Amino acid sequence: MSSLKEKIGYGFGDMASSMFWKVFSYYLPFFYSNIFGLSLVDAGVLVLITRIWDGISDPAMGVIADRTNTRWGKYRPYLLWVAAPFSICGILLFTTPDWGYAAKLVWAYVTYICMMTVYTGINVPYGAMLGVMSDNPKEKTVFSAFRMFFAYGGSFIALAAWEPLCSLFEDHYGLSLQSSWQMAMVVIASACFILFLCCFKLTRERIKTTSTVSVGSDFKSLLKNKPWWLLIGAALCYNLFNTVRGATVAYFFADVIGFDAHIFLFSISFLFYSGLFLSIGEVSNMVGVGLAVPIANRLGKKTTFILVNAVLIGLSVAFFFVPLNPGGYWAMLGLQIVISIFTGIMSPLVWSMYADVSDYAELEFHTASTGLIFSSSSMAQKFGGAIGGAAVLWLLNGFGYIARTNEQANMEIDQPPSAITCLWWLMTFIPAIVALLAIIVVWFYPLTTKRVDDIVARLKEVRAGFDPTKSPQYDEMTDPADTP
Repeated sequence: MSSLKEKIGYGFGDMASSMFWKVFSYYLPFFYSNIFGLSLVDAGVLVLITRIWDGISDPAMGVIADRTNTRWGKYRPYLLWVAAPFSICGILLFTTPDWGYAAKLVWAYVTYICMMTVYTGINVPYGAMLGVMSDNPKEKTVFSAFRMFFAYGGSFIALAAWEPLCSLFEDHYGLSLQSSWQMAMVVIASACFILFLCCFKLTRERIKTTSTVSVGSDFKSLLKNKPWWLLIGAALCYNLFNTVRGATVAYFFADVIGFDAHIFLFSISFLFYSGLFLSIGEVSNMVGVGLAVPIANRLGKKTTFILVNAVLIGLSVAFFFVPLNPGGYWAMLGLQIVISIFTGIMSPLVWSMYADVSDYAELEFHTASTGLIFSSSSMAQKFGGAIGGAAVLWLLNGFGYIARTNEQANMEIDQPPSAITCLWWLMTFIPAIVALLAIIVVWFYPLTTKRVDDIVARLKEVRAGFDPTKSPQYDEMTDPADTP
């Protein structure tokens, strides 16, 4: 049984990753179009086309990590090795050089590809650690819950601090708008570096796995792994749901709600702005993570995933009918809290289900490809973020959205009605459709609670050197109806 200190240490790793990822997901499209100075079309192409590289780098990193052997383990050393490049690339990503448009576009491509490469280099091994820290599926869910609790904690800190940090460097220290965004990232990157080092120090790998097959065999078994394909689809939908809503928020507040909207509490007026909306959502995500373990233990991971998405469909549609007035702003905030609680429930399930798929692969295909399987989780996260971010930019461009110049950054702009309608749909009906797709995909996911328990029992015997397929009880343990 792992200690509380180790669970907290494991959580520090995704706390660092999420501080970067949420800033990238929610503010990078806005940064490229309104601060850095790219057109909406070029920014959308940039966000999407770099995913081609991720399609290579993520599984490649998984294969490399699976075949790494050090005194610290297979996956844990990358927390130490990649922490500094991770932080440096984040700062460069939010750096705006004083160059011409074409040169700046090249800079954006280079820094974005570098950032996603080092993100892969640290996040794929970090995720794979979940498969070798414990062989207990329920404890894996607990580790996953700690991971996501701290992830949302990091997201809350980053999102709540981002706009105040930018304002601090611009207003108090007199930096330009571009430099203030860069310095805000310096602060966030420094915190992430320390958190990764703490994660390395506090965690351990307990399960020793050795891949006895070739790289080609690993990929062949992955392509035959039906639960993996279905989970990839579900994870893609989950990340797409979050990214479409998150990437739209800055635009929604700037052009639908406005810069001077206020909410009132006991005659006290509070500014209603995107950072408040997003950071409260992150705190609510943490509540959902706390509910994930007891709900999943009672209902099963698959059933919980389906029910959560059904609720998200209803809540997303309800958001469309909220009026634009102080009472409506409170309703929006309330819906954001409830939506975020339910997405928070779903987060640990996805990571824990990847660990189940890894166990299934080891038993079914005799391959220790934990890193390769978990690399797909990073790939799904990036593809979901890329497709979501690009879709937001392209849809806004197609519906006539007017991008701001540097001088107009905090000014109201009279957007065409078509752009306003598009923003409403991006916050409501489009995420609802994505949640419906997630339900359809997970409906066919075969790894039920009973099936996973059988896999774990058989896998323990295999790891101990006993072949359960030669046991008289083997036929009783295998349910033909469950075979994918």
